[in-house]
Amino acid sequence: MRRDIFQAIADPTRRAIITLIALQAMTPNAIAEHFDTTRQAVSKHLKILSECGLVHTAQQGREIFYTLEVEKIKEVDHWLEQFRKIWATKFNQLDGLLHKLKT
Repeated sequence: MRRDIFQAIADPTRRAIITLIALQAMTPNAIAEHFDTTRQAVSKHLKILSECGLVHTAQQGREIFYTLEVEKIKEVDHWLEQFRKIWATKFNQLDGLLHKLKT
């Protein structure tokens, strides 16, 4: 089953995992060390991130390393861009109003 990227990033633990592996490839055990939870719970989160295409796995010997798929994160950035434009317009309007009130 292919999951939605927004469903995946809705969970704070998965967002924290994304932050960890954005810096370097990590094994599930190394990731689990950063959380006060079981290795199985971390594996479930990694499975969801994999299903939506946010992480990539690479086997090196006996170890499996997880890395972030940066291109997939761009989907979130693209979606947020529409709101950045709205916010920029609103801030510019507010700035103009404040400038007008000062003079």
